[in-house]
Amino acid sequence: MDNVRHIERLWTLDDVAAFLHVSVETVRAWRKRGYGPPGRKMGKHLRYDPAVVREWFANAA
Repeated sequence: MDNVRHIERLWTLDDVAAFLHVSVETVRAWRKRGYGPPGRKMGKHLRYDPAVVREWFANAA
């Protein structure tokens, strides 16, 4: 099983806000303005790839 890649669960809006130490409302406002880490709608749910959020954070100015 060493060749099986661990897949991390997708993050919710709450998870992203907690990771970035900002409010959920801030993440929503960023998304509305086209700023912040990219998320994807899955049905009616918004989900974020943790690796992409971390990369966005590392490169945010």
